[in-house]
Amino acid sequence: MPIYTDFSSLLAAATVISGLIWGIDAWIFKPKRKQTDSAESVKEPKLVEYARSFFPILLFVCILRSFIAEPFRIPSGSMKPTLLEGDFILVNKFIYGIRLPVFGTKVIKVKQPQRGDILVFRFPKDTTIDFIKRVVAVPGDKISYKDKMVYLNGKPVIQDSLGTVYDVHSGHSHQVKHFKENIENRPHSIYVHPGVGPSMDEITVPEGMYFVMGDNRDNSEDSRSWGFVPEDLILGKAFFIWMSWDNTAKDIRWQRIGHVIND
Repeated sequence: MPIYTDFSSLLAAATVISGLIWGIDAWIFKPKRKQTDSAESVKEPKLVEYARSFFPILLFVCILRSFIAEPFRIPSGSMKPTLLEGDFILVNKFIYGIRLPVFGTKVIKVKQPQRGDILVFRFPKDTTIDFIKRVVAVPGDKISYKDKMVYLNGKPVIQDSLGTVYDVHSGHSHQVKHFKENIENRPHSIYVHPGVGPSMDEITVPEGMYFVMGDNRDNSEDSRSWGFVPEDLILGKAFFIWMSWDNTAKDIRWQRIGHVIND
């Protein structure tokens, strides 16, 4: 599920540029203007005025997005029923460690992702795109997938049936099976389409890597197809829905606003 536009780089660039304009003017050009007698020459240029006004705001937003929380929009249904297309979420940026803006280099370690966490990460095949999936297996785990079930360290992950529901995808309604899956005593809902699906032989998750899957199991491009997520590509953990827009009904999903994303 791609959810990325390179806004962080643009924001960082705008912050640096506005700060440089304001700083250079304050240290070099402003003192020179004050030495003149012309009132016109003392007046602050418009560009400097804009830089001085916007720099503190840009700096605050940059710090907020880089180290505390960052908003993302869910563009597809690969995480249904947990997250819906059109949900606007907040991602905790410091829970797994502090990273440098733009470069993404971790400078302070905090904790490691756990099974059941919903991660936002840079797509390993194209790091200009961000994905969101659920952690199913952590380093050292053995995982396989067959008969629409996850097998973790040789044991099946329990799925309790919640009946059948209709899911709309690409304008068409499909009947899907609704289950409550329990990973490490952290239950969450998943959708499974009827019929035979692809299988995956048992593999071991390497050190520094994570195996992730979408909750909409038969409508998700995830680690089953493109492999593991390296730890250094993880951006944060999804935790809150602050807005939700139903593009089909052209209306706000008021009941989802303020919803805490359960693991």
